[in-house]
Amino acid sequence: MFTGLVETIGRITSCERRGAAAVLTVTSTLPLSEILVGDSVAVNGACLTVTSKHEAALTFDVSPESMSSTTIGSLRIGHKVNLERALKLGDRLGGHIVTGHIDCIGKLARMSDASGNHVLDFSLPTENARYLIVKGSVTINGISLTVNTVSQEGFSVSIIPHTFSNTTLEQLKIGDQVNLETDIIGKYVERLTSPWKSGSGLSMKTLAENGFI
Repeated sequence: MFTGLVETIGRITSCERRGAAAVLTVTSTLPLSEILVGDSVAVNGACLTVTSKHEAALTFDVSPESMSSTTIGSLRIGHKVNLERALKLGDRLGGHIVTGHIDCIGKLARMSDASGNHVLDFSLPTENARYLIVKGSVTINGISLTVNTVSQEGFSVSIIPHTFSNTTLEQLKIGDQVNLETDIIGKYVERLTSPWKSGSGLSMKTLAENGFI
């Protein structure tokens, strides 16, 4: 579990392909003395497990699923990535609840300036757009952000200068792909209400039968 508050920016020093999987090595300023083999670290929002560490570098095994369903597969030596260690019980939840399980890949469609802030517009698959609401939360490359607007084509977010300069967002160009994780609460609500999507609708009877009242 993560918060979407990026701790530091790392740099890819090795990406060794092993069939459909890979072994990824990232250098960073994270305190390696506090990180154990087996710990979880969000790399551009994707939850990966530390398999080894040495000097200022962390190594991760990346599964075929993560390689194909996130932007991890497109990373190359020298690329910068957002890093966040897993949330500890008792920590402040400054962002929102982030699982590190990427829902889809989005694409930067437009970028503009608004009083010193950066407004970024992203496109995403239609089936994932239903989980976004205005003023709701979304995670972009591991960064917890507030949704400004939602349309049929995608959504927009406003980035303050601090976030823009202390994450990899400032490196994005039009057409670049990003990892997106929508709010987990919306996905659970959809799952829990799915039995009533057949057209039967809600009633006091069905609510009582399912323990809601």
